[in-house]
Amino acid sequence: MEFWEFMFVPTILFMVIVAPVWIALHYRSVNRSTRSLNAEDRENVEHILETVDTLSERIETLEALLDAGHDGWRDTATSRGTHGNEELKSRRERGNG
Repeated sequence: MEFWEFMFVPTILFMVIVAPVWIALHYRSVNRSTRSLNAEDRENVEHILETVDTLSERIETLEALLDAGHDGWRDTATSRGTHGNEELKSRRERGNG
């Protein structure tokens, strides 16, 4: 039996079964590695998170000041609901906003 006759079946099995799976797994791992954030994106996310923390603290401070100085401000804000938005829309339509 010659070498090529001996290697025919293993070569076909490799090409039909092993190679496609190997290629699929390779590109899957490449896709996963490119999906991660690069250094610049990480810095941007960190900056955004710091900004969110700062704004949250400011909102809490403002709410505490309003709670101390203006009783019932929350009720006033919630009772307006969409009415405040409708008033702004009508002002904009009239050109006064």
